[in-house]
Amino acid sequence: MAGLIPPFLLLLLFTFSCNCVQSIDQGHINAEISNRGLDFIKELLIEKAEFEIVPLDLPKIVKSVKIPIIGTVQMAATSITIETINVTSSTLKSGFRGIVIDISGATANLSMNWQYSYSTWWLPVSVSDKGNATIQVEGLEVGLTLSLETVEGSLKVSLLECGCYVNGISIKLNGGASWLYQGLVDAFEDKISSAVEDAIPKKIKDAIVKLDNSLQSFPKEVSVTSIAALNVTLVGDPALNELSLDLEIDGLFSAKDEATLSSPYHRIAQESGSCMEADKMLKISLHEDVFRSASSVYFEAAKMHWIVDKVPDQSLLNTAGWRFIIPQLYKRYPNDDMNLNLTVSSPPTIEVEKRQIKATIPLDVVIDVLDGGQVVPVVCISVVIDASVSPEILGNTLVGVAKLNEFTMSLNWSKIGDLHMNLIQTIVSATLRTVVLPYVNLKLTTGFQIPPFHGYELQYVQLLCTDAWVVVCSDAAPAKQYNFI
Repeated sequence: MAGLIPPFLLLLLFTFSCNCVQSIDQGHINAEISNRGLDFIKELLIEKAEFEIVPLDLPKIVKSVKIPIIGTVQMAATSITIETINVTSSTLKSGFRGIVIDISGATANLSMNWQYSYSTWWLPVSVSDKGNATIQVEGLEVGLTLSLETVEGSLKVSLLECGCYVNGISIKLNGGASWLYQGLVDAFEDKISSAVEDAIPKKIKDAIVKLDNSLQSFPKEVSVTSIAALNVTLVGDPALNELSLDLEIDGLFSAKDEATLSSPYHRIAQESGSCMEADKMLKISLHEDVFRSASSVYFEAAKMHWIVDKVPDQSLLNTAGWRFIIPQLYKRYPNDDMNLNLTVSSPPTIEVEKRQIKATIPLDVVIDVLDGGQVVPVVCISVVIDASVSPEILGNTLVGVAKLNEFTMSLNWSKIGDLHMNLIQTIVSATLRTVVLPYVNLKLTTGFQIPPFHGYELQYVQLLCTDAWVVVCSDAAPAKQYNFI
């Protein structure tokens, strides 16, 4: 049933997790799919199933009927096919036993071919006829109960029970003798009802098996970049209650294609925070360890290293721009261009606090002078940047405001003698606050668009930063189509 459930919904089932109070061996990405969210998924599944289940072929029906005067008539209904199903009312309930879906008042349209034959003592030849018919099924009711459990880190869906009941059908014959109509209807009505009641649960069972196979084949880790992969292994069984479906995922980053080891991150059980509006479809919570693990992966891969050769004020990358601050640099290398060789010296410390995400980044900054075609390292300064960002989602755009909380510098080594570090720190700090930070905030104000996923997008999104957690609360809806002139 991969055809019955869009990839968007598979992703929902696999990447959204939640449990408000947790122990140290539980997931780092958590979420909650509320009953409104489950209803949304249910409606999408039913809408998809209305088209995917049909056409559904039913077995041939053969019956002998005794009709006064005529005698025994051999009747057969063949090519019986459910052409369309229309669901008008459905409910979903979640509980400790599983997810219960009830469909009531549905209708179905069928087509079939019919034929009959008979012979009597007063007719020397056999009489036969054939034609086709349309069938309207009224009051179709379907109920099914699904169980969810975690098997070897994957979500397993099982069909506990499924039943179908037909309240009534009407058959319209095309062709044939009108006097035989009631005999045909009486012969086929109950049989067709029973065939429908048997066929639909079997089709649903097959679809659930295919869905489960799709979920079991879902990878245990998802490649995010060429370097990092996200561990999407489920932790613990899904928790069902009257209000929501709760899942949990490991959620930590690791080096791509590297065997997953036991997590070095251990956290204290705590609440992840509540949505400002309680009735959101989805609540997604990311623990600060998720960001720390990503940072660690990039640090260990030696990817936190940059060569800066362009800045908004390019005069800062020439020794002449520093002749009054570091005169010995200008004296030894007059009017030479410079590069800044930046290397993060240890994994950044990331903490999620109320309304902000804080990061402490230790850097080694090597000043390279471009002298006569050679790159000459002359000074290494250890820098610690303490910054924070306050993220927000406006519409479908992730925006934020960055702030420099603290900035310290110390001389690591120098080939040009001692430096006036207090003076250098004052000037560099002022440059960061007046040039670099406004540029960063300009980019953050423009924001980053959250793209639709397989035709669906987040709607009415709220983003909250609480103690140790980033929480996203959202509804989901079909993506809007925009026309640009």
